[in-house]
Amino acid sequence: MSLSKDELLALVRKGAREMSWQEKLRLTVLLSMPAMVAQISSVAMQIIDASMLGHLGTKESASVGLVTTTIWLFGGLCSAFAAGFSVQVAHYVGAGDLRSARNIIRQGISSGLIFSVALALIGLSIAPFLPSWLRADEEIRTDASEYFAIVALALPILTINMLAAGSLRCSGNIKVPSFLNSMMCVLDVIFNYIFIFILDMGTIGAAYGTFLGYAITMIFMLYFMAIKDKQLRFSLDEDLPQGRKSFSLYMPRRRIMAKAIKIGSPISLERGVMCGAQIAITGIIAPLGPVAIAANAFAINIESVCYMPGYGISEAATTLVGQSLGARRKDLMRSFAWLSVALGMVIMALMGVLMAVFAPEMMQLITTDTAVIKLGAEVLRIEAWAEPMFAASIVAYGAFVGSGRTLIPSIMNLGSIWVVRLTLAIFLVPTMGLHGVWIAMCVELCWRGIAFLWRLKGRSWSNISMEDNNKHSNTKTLELQEELIKTETIYDNY
Repeated sequence: MSLSKDELLALVRKGAREMSWQEKLRLTVLLSMPAMVAQISSVAMQIIDASMLGHLGTKESASVGLVTTTIWLFGGLCSAFAAGFSVQVAHYVGAGDLRSARNIIRQGISSGLIFSVALALIGLSIAPFLPSWLRADEEIRTDASEYFAIVALALPILTINMLAAGSLRCSGNIKVPSFLNSMMCVLDVIFNYIFIFILDMGTIGAAYGTFLGYAITMIFMLYFMAIKDKQLRFSLDEDLPQGRKSFSLYMPRRRIMAKAIKIGSPISLERGVMCGAQIAITGIIAPLGPVAIAANAFAINIESVCYMPGYGISEAATTLVGQSLGARRKDLMRSFAWLSVALGMVIMALMGVLMAVFAPEMMQLITTDTAVIKLGAEVLRIEAWAEPMFAASIVAYGAFVGSGRTLIPSIMNLGSIWVVRLTLAIFLVPTMGLHGVWIAMCVELCWRGIAFLWRLKGRSWSNISMEDNNKHSNTKTLELQEELIKTETIYDNY
C-alpha cells in the first residue's frame, strides 16, 4: 500500500528507515503537482490580463508589456525576501522544532511589511518616469505609468501572500497555497471582466482586477496559515506572552534576520540584476515599435506556461532539500535534488514540443493582430529548443535555495544573463530584430542549464556544516524560550 504525503515526509524528518527510489519519486511528484498547478494558474492570470487587453488593441497590450519586466523586478525582490524566512521554516520543520518555525513566520510578517512598503514607495516615485526611461512611444506612456503605479501599491499584499504561501509549502502543506493561487486566477478573470469591459476602464481596469485578486487571496492565505494549519497555526503557542507582550514576538531577532539576509540577499541581488538585464533588453526592443513590444510580451506569457511546471517542481525541491537538511540527511538532499531536476527536464521538454507545434494557436488566444501573432509564433519556436536546459537551471536553483546556499547559484544566474544573453542581444538585434533577442535567450538558457548541472554534480552545496547541525538541535528551542523570558522581563520593567 502506498504511503501518503505526510507519511513520506515523516520518513524524511525522522529517518526511521531508508526511503526507496519509488517512495522518493512519489513524494517529489506529490509535492510538485499542486505547486505546478499553482504556478500555471499564476501564469494563466497574466495571460488572461494580456488576452483581455489584447482584444482591446495593440496600444493597450504594449503599455502593459512595456512595464512587465520592471514589475518582475519588484516582485522578484519581494519573493527573495519571503524566501529568506520560508526556507528557515523548512529547516526547523525538518528538525521537528515547530515553535521556532512559527516564531520565524511572525518576524517575517513584521519585517516583510516594512520592506514591501518601502519598495512600494519607490515604485510610486518612479512610475511617472519609467516609460520614458524605456524609450516608449508617447501614445502608451500614460497607461503604462498608471498600470505600474497600481501594481506597486499591491507589493505589501504580494509580499505577505508569498511569505504565507512559502511557509505553508516549506512545512509540507502544498495543497492550500496551490488551491488559493488557483482561486486568485478565477478572481482575476471576474474582476478583470468587471473593470475592463463593464466599467470600461481599459488598461487600468486590469491593474485593479489584479490588485483585488491579490488582496483577497492574501487574506485567505494568512487565515489558513496562522489559524487553521495543523503545524503553523499561532494558537499552538498559547503558553507564550499575551496582550501587549505578544507584540515582542513580531520584533525581528538578530539571529533570524542574519540568516534571512544570508539566504535572501543573494536571491535579491540576482533577481534585481537579472530583471535589470531584462529591462535593458526591453529598452532594446522598445524602438522596434508596438508590434514588437506586444509580440515579445505575449510570447513571454505563452512561454511561461511551459516553464511554470519547472518552477512548481523547484518549489517541491526547496521543501524536500530544506527538510532533509533540517533532519541532517545529506543523502536525501542530493537524491531529491537529482530526482526533481530529471522530472523537470522531462516535463518541460514535452511542453517545449507542444509550444513549437501550437505556437500560432497559442498566440491567437491572446490577440487578433495578425502581425503580432506571426512574430510571436516565430520567436516561440526559437525558444522551444531551450526548455529542457531551462528546467535544469530552474529546479537545481530551487534545490540550492533549500540548502540555504544561494550565493554562488545567484552569481551564476546573473553572470549568465548579463554576459551571454545581453551581449548576444545587442549584437543580433540590429540585423535580426526581435528574433535576435530570442536567439540570444535560447543560447543563454542552454548555457545556464549546463552550468547548473555541473554545480549540482559537485558536493559542496550539500555539505552539512557544524553550524547547521547545532542550529537545528534542541538548543534552539531553549534559546527561543530564553529570548521570551528576557522579553517578558523587559516589558515588566517597562
